[in-house]
Order: sequence, then C-alpha cells, then structure tokens
Amino acid sequence: MMHNKKPEHSAPSQFAVVDNCLVVGGMPLTRLVQRAGGTPLYACDRALLNQRVQLLRAHCPAALRIHYSVKANPLPAVVQHLANQVDGFDVASGGELQIALATAIDPTQISFTGPGKTDAELLQAVAAGVIIHAESLNELHRIDQIARTYGYAPDVMLRLNPDFELKSSGLKMAGGSRQFGLDAELVPDVLQALDQMVLRLVGVHIYAGSQNLNSVAINETLSKSCALAISVAQLTAARGGQPLLRVNLGGGFGIPYFPGESALDIAAVGRHLHDCVALLEQAITGVVVEIELGRYLVGEAGVYITRVIDKKFSRGGCFVITDGGMNHHLAASGNLGQVIRKNFPVAVGNRMQANSDQLASVVGPLCTPLDLLADQMPVGHAQVGDLIVVFQSGAYGASASPGNFLSHAPVREVLV
Repeated sequence: MMHNKKPEHSAPSQFAVVDNCLVVGGMPLTRLVQRAGGTPLYACDRALLNQRVQLLRAHCPAALRIHYSVKANPLPAVVQHLANQVDGFDVASGGELQIALATAIDPTQISFTGPGKTDAELLQAVAAGVIIHAESLNELHRIDQIARTYGYAPDVMLRLNPDFELKSSGLKMAGGSRQFGLDAELVPDVLQALDQMVLRLVGVHIYAGSQNLNSVAINETLSKSCALAISVAQLTAARGGQPLLRVNLGGGFGIPYFPGESALDIAAVGRHLHDCVALLEQAITGVVVEIELGRYLVGEAGVYITRVIDKKFSRGGCFVITDGGMNHHLAASGNLGQVIRKNFPVAVGNRMQANSDQLASVVGPLCTPLDLLADQMPVGHAQVGDLIVVFQSGAYGASASPGNFLSHAPVREVLV
C-alpha cells in the first residue's frame, strides 16, 4: 500500500551523512557495525558528548559545577570519558558507585542519591568518602550508626522535597507526597536530630523534575530552589551549625524526542543560572553550586542500531522486522504501552538519502505486539540486511530496558 505522507522526522543535524550512509563517531554506519561485531547495537559519539559539555560551559557561569547523572547511561566507557569533561558524578546504586570510583573523579565530587539505599551500599559510600544525599531521617540514623561502628565521620547532604514542582516535566520528582527526599518543612527537626549524630551536614540537594524543555519553568524552579537553599543555610547558621558548603540545584533539562518539540533554550537557562549562582554566593559565604544532568548530556549523542531480518506485508500494512526491539530500547517502544505512543526519530541508516512514500512499522523479534520501535514511519524502502537507526538514544537505553525478556542475546554498547 502506498501512502503520500511527509516523514515525521529527518536525521538529527548533529549527525553527518556521507555516500548515503549515516556517520557516527567519524565512521560510516556499516563499518561501525562491523567493527562492533554486529547488531543490535548502541553507539555513543564521544565528539558529541564533548560538544554538549562545551555548550553548557559556554552558557553557564564558570563557578557552576556540572555533574553527570550516571543513571542516564552507565556504560563504563561513557562514564570514563565524561570524567574528563564534567566536575562530578551523581550515582544511585552501589553498582553505579563502583563505575564512578573507577574513574579519575575525586570521590568527594561523587554524590550518592536515591531512596532505598541498603546498609551495604551506605557502608560502601561512607568508606569511599563520597557525599551521601540523605532521603529520610531514618536513613540519616542508619548512616550515623554505620559511621559510629566503623569510625567514620562522613559528609552528607539533605535531599529536600520542596512544596513546589517543576512544571511541564516528563517526570515530576518533588512537591506533594513523594518517596524522594525530606519534606522541606521537616528541616528544623532534622537539624535537631543531626546535633546528636557524628555526620557533617555540608549541603542541600533539590531535584524537582526531569525531561523538561520549558526554559521558563526551569528558571522559575531554579529561583525557588535557591530561595529554599538560602532559608536552610540561614537556619543552620542561626543554630550555630556548620555553614552549608554545597547547593545542588538538580537539573531536569530535556531533549526533543517527538514531532513538534523544540530544543531547550539553554541560553535563557544559562543567563538565569548566572543570577542564581551570584545570589547563592552572596547569601552563603564560600558555597559551591552544582547542577546534575543526565539525559541532556548524553541523550542526543547516542543511536540504537538494529538490522532488518525480514519484511512482510499483512492486509495492506508493511512490517520491517529487526533483530532487536523493546528488550533493548523500551523507551522507543512506548514503555510497555503508553496511552498515546509517539515515535522517536528513525531512519534506514545505510540508505539515508533514499526517499520512501511507503509507511512501515518497525518491529522487533519479541512475541508481543508491544515490541514496536516505529509505527507507520516512512521507512518502507528498507530491505533485509539494512540497518534501522533510532536517534536520541544515548540515555535510558540498555540499562533501562528488559534485556532478559525472551532471552535474546544482549545488546552491544560502544563509545566511538
């Protein structure tokens, strides 16, 4: 069946095309796949990682410390590379902590956040000298007990759950009743409890939401976060406690995935961050201001590549069947059945300049109709053996997908 429809997407501008073939990491896609040992494959372009960090540095104040949130892409090669580009890491498990500690980053620039840290993970963090972002009063007591048992005096930051949220976010992480952080109104009680502990309070962490493309909403939340941090600093000073040394303003910077979405106005956010850092430095002597970013740093630098193993027509519909799918790229499939599913940008990577009026659905090898990488996209010119590319795939890919579902071979991952 032939359809007259303009493509929903074109290849993102950060990638070049040479001789009809997508180029990633300076290599034509076909050569990259060969060198990586085949498909399915995630490939992350180190030059694009560098460019994204440089973009941030160009717009943000020099005093602002940029931390990478390892959960976005914990591939050790990516984390090792970013260790030379960013100022610190944010980790959310003992496994991520091990990856971060294997880099050249100073452990004092590694923060361990997230609810549900086990005693073993807390001991690992205390012994390594990383900063623990405490999510509850009970967690603070557990850290204190570990510190007393093993003779440590660890540094901690309070992750706060403010009474505001980051509007227009894909995921809201603050405001209302949350599993994340200490409710801001409990800070006085928490400070009183800390008086009886061997822990050293060095700062606060406020993370209100993620995947946000609205610079106005981000800037509004940054302002509110600064005000909250200053109020806590004033409270600790009034009690005669240790001055706050660090303020982590979170992040939430998003990237465009779907038709109609525009890139975040990083210049507008950067201008506001200059004001935020100046305000915090004036209000809190000697403070270091941090942001933590994951998806924004790595998401647009990565692609998912899967090979066409079959092509079929069923009652007027065209299906391009690939050797990888939802098991490797849950987000592109719609995260187990979103009410309104949207397509990531996709292309036939070795036929980039071929025009196709035939729409096709790209499906993986799994025995479920949820295994859908692209729904009715202009890739009907794909042939068996071709390479389907899913863009915007550098974040929350393999590690955020059900890789063991149906026991297919694991996906390859490379930094190029």
